[in-house]
Amino acid sequence: MTSINRRNFVKQASASATGLIAAGQLIGNGFARESPNNTVNVAVMGIRSRGSALSEGFAKLPDVNVSVLCDIDENLLPKAVADVEKACGKRPKTETDIRRALDNKDIDAVVIAAPNNWHALATIWACQAGKDVYVEKPASYDISEGRRMIEAARKYDRMVQVGTQNRSRPLIQAAVDYLHAGKLGKIHMIKCLVFRPRESIGHKANGPVPKGVNYDLWRGPAQMRPFNENRFHYNWHWFWDTGNGETGNNGPHYADIARWILKKYEHPVRIQSMGYQDIHDSDQETPTSQFSIMEYSDHTRVQIEVRNGYTNAEDGMRMGLLVYGSEGWMRLGTDDWATYFGRKEEPGAKMTEDEANAKVDTLNPRGTGDEPHLANFVDAVRSRKRQSLKAEILEGHLSTSLCHLANIAYRANRQVVFDSRSETFPGDAEANKYLSRAYRSPFVVPAKV
Repeated sequence: MTSINRRNFVKQASASATGLIAAGQLIGNGFARESPNNTVNVAVMGIRSRGSALSEGFAKLPDVNVSVLCDIDENLLPKAVADVEKACGKRPKTETDIRRALDNKDIDAVVIAAPNNWHALATIWACQAGKDVYVEKPASYDISEGRRMIEAARKYDRMVQVGTQNRSRPLIQAAVDYLHAGKLGKIHMIKCLVFRPRESIGHKANGPVPKGVNYDLWRGPAQMRPFNENRFHYNWHWFWDTGNGETGNNGPHYADIARWILKKYEHPVRIQSMGYQDIHDSDQETPTSQFSIMEYSDHTRVQIEVRNGYTNAEDGMRMGLLVYGSEGWMRLGTDDWATYFGRKEEPGAKMTEDEANAKVDTLNPRGTGDEPHLANFVDAVRSRKRQSLKAEILEGHLSTSLCHLANIAYRANRQVVFDSRSETFPGDAEANKYLSRAYRSPFVVPAKV
């Protein structure tokens, strides 16, 4: 495979024509509409778990109005409305169909926290409607959808941010800056740890759709299956037609940091993955333990190890990265990092999250947790400067693809070879079938946006 540098990759991703959306909506140097007092009006799609946290997070930002909450489960709406009203003193409207929110000309941006199988289509619809987008990780359900999302963002000149919020955390930025300065020497391998013990989902029979649930909308682009509680709220992660397993659930957070450290704007060329649903007897389809390794053309490697069973930690970490350089190694955790050098593992630079936050608080008091990442998105919505986004959709696509490639190698049960330019597995029909899927009308991700 011919390597592809960042400039060429961005140029290739931007090849779709930019311009105006239909019917006189303004895009490019302004909001989808002129917002009074510079207020950004937001609609949130999906209000459980991350959607709930994002609704409240955006509601707390200055000059941001969470105008609409959208979910296919009407039973969730009263509490979600009350939580947003408590956070900002304003009561949002509700919808069950995201298309009605997109028709609302007062909405400037859409936050997508629906299941993975909805991420691409909702993003493309929003871009076509002249809305900016904040989409949760993983950016896409599969690799082809990630490419369509980039094309839609470019064609309709939209700001599209992915919810890999580590990009906006001072602690992680300080660690990446340290590594980019060459302090650890040449980085040759990074191991991503996703040790997240989970209980069995067991077995459940198919049953009636609960009252207040629009199940057809929930399935969306996925093929229709009988309703089953085990495949619904949250557990959808563990079924291949709606989710991407733990590798695609928490994996993108750490794969993104690894690729950021390595400065990679190409895909890996060789990918291997093995694992099994080896802990519980349950309906789950995705593996409960999985070990994947992705090798780039220069032989640098990213590993992702998933453990959903009861497990020890590695060097005190259950979630984080181990970064290996020619001079030493780094333990990069969720709330601190430390370095060690030479055969004797002499302690080097280290930092806690409190120390990192203290260094930036006076210059950029954007809070902690999700808040800096959400604020970064809102700033870009106002400024129309795509380059200011910490996790723009191209970044999200490349990082998410690491996890997709791992899952494809796992499902093919062998090593696969990938080509960055075509984003295909040359001559490998079995692997290529996992790059996209058959859609259920009318929820079709278009081949051309």
